[in-house]
Amino acid sequence: MMLDINVGDVTAAYEGPIGIIWEMLMGEQIHVGGERETDILAEKADVRAETRVLDVLSGLGGPARHLARTYGATVLGLDATQRMVDEASRRTAAEGLGDRVTFRLGNALDMPFRSGIFDIVWGQDSWCYVTDKDRLIRECSRVAAPGGTIAFTDWVQTGPMSDVEWRSLNTFMLFPSMETLDGYERLLRRHGFAVREREDLSDDFASHMHRYREALTGDLKDSIVERFGTDVYRDAERGIGLWVSAADAGIVGRGRVIGRKD
Repeated sequence: MMLDINVGDVTAAYEGPIGIIWEMLMGEQIHVGGERETDILAEKADVRAETRVLDVLSGLGGPARHLARTYGATVLGLDATQRMVDEASRRTAAEGLGDRVTFRLGNALDMPFRSGIFDIVWGQDSWCYVTDKDRLIRECSRVAAPGGTIAFTDWVQTGPMSDVEWRSLNTFMLFPSMETLDGYERLLRRHGFAVREREDLSDDFASHMHRYREALTGDLKDSIVERFGTDVYRDAERGIGLWVSAADAGIVGRGRVIGRKD
């Protein structure tokens, strides 16, 4: 089952208030846990100086810059939203990291890269937006070097839910669908990755969702209403409330997966 949501819908949303509100809640890395979680994934993926990283759906480029700044990696970010690519490039230039971090507009389902050129294919909490996750992992395998690594986190379905819950949760986030950890493991194996590690991070995910709701309804409320209006604020409050309840009920969460290309 999949919602009728495509890359154009996500792009339009993130070129408007949604991307800005999520940055207000999460910081410029726009994923759960910020730099701490980027460091954990980097250590598990063995990011080091001169590692060639492809950040798939790179957003504002916060993780890409962190990998370059902290570990000396060379990072190419791929994103389908022009505003994200432009803003990521601007911030990267402002930090003087343009020699190590670049960004490209493109589709994760048809990556504009030669095969076998990246040491690590990377993603953080963004592959839930992709319509065809089988094709996504196939493309990740294609562009990864022999013996290369796939390392990602994502929002996942962790328990059974009603049709109303499924539609409400995915519609608010503009996810065509969510994968499960088991589903991701099957996809990796299908496309030539040996799964080294998979971890359910759902307890931590639930605590973060509570923090986002507290920030939204507390310190950030007035600025969001002033900037985007009451209707946008109420939609955000309602949607994040749905996700808090779903996380507490154990039907949505977050996972971390590390694999090695055979």
